[in-house]
Amino acid sequence: MPELQRLRADHAPALLAFEREYRAWFARTISDRGDAYFAEFPARHQALLTYQDEGTDHFHVLVADDGTTILGRFNLMDIEDGEAELGFRMAESATGQGLATQAAHAVCHLAATDYALTSLRAQANLDNLASHTVLTRAGFTVTGETVLRNGTAGRRYVKELAGGAAGATGL
Repeated sequence: MPELQRLRADHAPALLAFEREYRAWFARTISDRGDAYFAEFPARHQALLTYQDEGTDHFHVLVADDGTTILGRFNLMDIEDGEAELGFRMAESATGQGLATQAAHAVCHLAATDYALTSLRAQANLDNLASHTVLTRAGFTVTGETVLRNGTAGRRYVKELAGGAAGATGL
């Protein structure tokens, strides 16, 4: 069973491989990270770990049974006043198996129990049906339409958390 892990320094090589391998796949429904992201990856990874240490963000990776391959990312970003933004992406090879929904449930549980968050926000491109399905199955409700950073139309979501009531999963 894949395992959701808090981002660590030693995840860097596998995370970079994940981002490179699925770059074109991700760009179909979300903004491409651009060449600079890959060129500056070591510094970017270290910055994420610093944000995590400071408590402004919490980053997670879904690691395959082999213990090294990354299947997805699940991030809680821009934490303020008990709220955070959930962002996630999955490897194309790991879609359609319910793993994203399970990992989203697990991150919601961590948000409530380990990080003491009370509310999560999320958004997805209108064309990204898989993300809408994951968010709905993870208990998020639609709050409206929005324009995403890449200029495309999207949908906003929210999920209220109640100290541990987010629901644990087998991940």
